[in-house]
Amino acid sequence: MRRVCLTLPTHRACPETIRAMAAEAAEGARRFRAEVHLLILDSSEAPVLAEHRRTVAALPPAPGVVVHHLDETAQRDFLREVLARSGAAAPERLLDLMLPSRVSYGACTNRAFLFAEALGCESVHRRDSDSRYQQLDGTPVHPLHHELAALGRPAAEVGGQVSRSRLDPACAHRPVALVGGSFVGEMSVDVAEIRRLDPLVYEEVIGLSLPDGYPEIWRANLIAEAFRGAGTAPFTGDLTTLTTVSPTRVDMCNVALAREVYGRVPLPPATDTIGSDYFLLHLVHDARLPGVLHNRHIVNFHTGERRSDQGFLAYQLRFTKFLLATPYLHAVYAGTAAAGASLLDGDGGLRSSAVADLVRESARLDPAENAGRLDVVDRSYRKLGGRYAEAADFLAAHGERLADEVRQDMAEFAVLIDAWPAVVRAAADHGLSAKDVA
Repeated sequence: MRRVCLTLPTHRACPETIRAMAAEAAEGARRFRAEVHLLILDSSEAPVLAEHRRTVAALPPAPGVVVHHLDETAQRDFLREVLARSGAAAPERLLDLMLPSRVSYGACTNRAFLFAEALGCESVHRRDSDSRYQQLDGTPVHPLHHELAALGRPAAEVGGQVSRSRLDPACAHRPVALVGGSFVGEMSVDVAEIRRLDPLVYEEVIGLSLPDGYPEIWRANLIAEAFRGAGTAPFTGDLTTLTTVSPTRVDMCNVALAREVYGRVPLPPATDTIGSDYFLLHLVHDARLPGVLHNRHIVNFHTGERRSDQGFLAYQLRFTKFLLATPYLHAVYAGTAAAGASLLDGDGGLRSSAVADLVRESARLDPAENAGRLDVVDRSYRKLGGRYAEAADFLAAHGERLADEVRQDMAEFAVLIDAWPAVVRAAADHGLSAKDVA
């Protein structure tokens, strides 16, 4: 029986999301006769963790669905054993990259990849705690339907079942490596307030997230569309496209990847850096691997915690680190785009060594550019005033450290890529049963 992993990494209260994902898992298992492992990787504080345990315990049993709810202690025990089995150098260093003490969007998903390997799953399907499903005529619209229908199948077979195909025929023999959609609702990056306060400041700050070299009219369009997803139009019917999927059209709350992707290359384990978990979307696109883009967009919303003073400052730190990381990431993406299908080996799999070389090279970029980026953020936030001026004070005091962290994050990412094939093999050999991780 086909076995897949539907995963929810979380560090906040989300009992409704857990219940909704359990319903998605049940539907997927029923329609596709699959064994769906609902994997909840929980980094929440004790009271929230206890609430989640009660939520999981109360889920109605569903044929073909196996639920796993793991706190950080259980995750750490698993990782320590896998890393020891892998024979990789400096396992404690790798453990810190896999389960850091600070928030890491890439690391939490990397853990899901390894658990999926240990459970014998052939794909990982990710959702987020600050999102929910759209509905059509009172019925939830689940992305898992399209993900299970296409992922892993030869693109030539999928071509007759999608609404339209825009895939280069030269890629039709390759299996579908990615299926994804976007989101509707609030912006994926919480910058709408900046736009309301001062549109010119918004353009300058968001412009830092774009690669250099775009004509000004293109930059203006990209800034206008940034972080908006699929807008606000509600779902009215399915539209699917077989293509090499643009990373800008997919959100990480609404994506599925085949193990042939994440089994070769992990995500950046950068801490406190939003957007760092989109790396594989770029890699799949640039390697010319087929994907299916669908319109079962998930509804994105912002939690109340982000509006608190503490949450606001934490978010500005993560946003600023994202802006500091973009020169390094764009350097890698330029390299992967130039490499194209040469990123693949003779079996059509990603060459992790080629990716590691590009990441390692990016870490050698001149850090002077990020000094200028920090100046732009500082000037812009002081112009906005209020809490943004307070954030500017904090960033000014820690800016040099943040810039150093970003460079180190890329160097550490290269180390993780080097070790990843052995770690993945060790996870697969671990052979977890449902009982082991329930």
